[in-house]
Amino acid sequence: MTESPQCPSCNAPLATASTPQGLCARCLLLSVRNEPEAPEHVITSGGAPERPAPPSVDELAPHFPGLEIVECIGQGGMGAVYRVVQKGLERTAALKVLHGHVALQAGFAERFTREARTLARLGHENLVAVHEFGQAGPWYYFVMEFVDGADLRHLMRAGSLSAREALSIVGQICDALQYAHDQSVVHRDIKPENILVDRRGRVRILDFGLSKLTGGRAEPTLTRTDQVMGTPHYMAPEQWERPGEVDHRADIYSLGVVFYELLTGELPVGRFDPPSKRVDVDVRLDEVVLRSLEREPDRRYQHASDVKTEIGRVGPTSEQPVRASSDEPPADVSSASARAPTGDSFEDLAVLFAPGEPGSAPARRTSRLGLFLIVFFVSLLAAVACIGLYDALTSEPVPEPTIYKIY
Repeated sequence: MTESPQCPSCNAPLATASTPQGLCARCLLLSVRNEPEAPEHVITSGGAPERPAPPSVDELAPHFPGLEIVECIGQGGMGAVYRVVQKGLERTAALKVLHGHVALQAGFAERFTREARTLARLGHENLVAVHEFGQAGPWYYFVMEFVDGADLRHLMRAGSLSAREALSIVGQICDALQYAHDQSVVHRDIKPENILVDRRGRVRILDFGLSKLTGGRAEPTLTRTDQVMGTPHYMAPEQWERPGEVDHRADIYSLGVVFYELLTGELPVGRFDPPSKRVDVDVRLDEVVLRSLEREPDRRYQHASDVKTEIGRVGPTSEQPVRASSDEPPADVSSASARAPTGDSFEDLAVLFAPGEPGSAPARRTSRLGLFLIVFFVSLLAAVACIGLYDALTSEPVPEPTIYKIY
């Protein structure tokens, strides 16, 4: 019986033995891509389209009279992002303007309106909120919440994240993804550039522009189902092989890539070691990360909340800073730059010091505190008893009183 050929880099089965260089499509593309990844793009059979120049502030201003457009703060394959001020509300916001070539797709206007309404209904503390959407002149746009912080790529490069903070960040990403998946929305492009951390240490996921609705009838979305959507290093295998069958488990694979990179500073490409072989982290995290990175969706965690549950059972074991990958492309900033948060700025790190499940780090701390208090009070009672015994043994006997009888 002849064995099916496998990719020599990632061991994935190959459709034919005559694949160029003997690699699968994913590894072949990764091997020839030398340009930085765009924050968002479409990969078709003809390759990624060139990124058009973003419209200038002067071009946009006449079409957005209610906004004071301050500056362009980032751009990608689908659009550009601007920092703006909503004049009536005197509120800083982010304006995302989609490139003109995106709107040329057949039936785009209808799909845009339908999906934008769905995205605008998403309300979660770890998601960037959509305030408004529509069309102004030739541009389709979103007005979104402005996050004063830095993206995860910048924080990793700054080397300011400990293992404990990395687990906190992953836990918050799980919360956001679980909420979106419960609303039948899949992100399909989870990566460090799309994950912001504000000054208080709260994670905010942006850019659901590549998302696909999975509930209800099978309808075309903002992206055609025959297109491969996402960023190569972070895409699940099924996004390459069966783009029309992608569901929420593709986000869990991408989460696994981000998790591995947060812990090790490296990408899990080809044959890679478990995280504990690269850095000083609890070996139990290996199983969590590797299961998230399973090639077959059925073998991964089926829910993002399951990943958070497993992390809670392990807990952080090292304060070693997370190393930044030296060969990663520069990030496109989608919010105002800010100093990297320190461990003390992470609000939800307080959870790590609260009672937790048996075997977790919080539970162990609680047990140690209880044992300390018991030993302390027992020792105190023993000391009091000893003092009383000492006094009884060393004190002089009290003479009995003389009783005089009167006759």
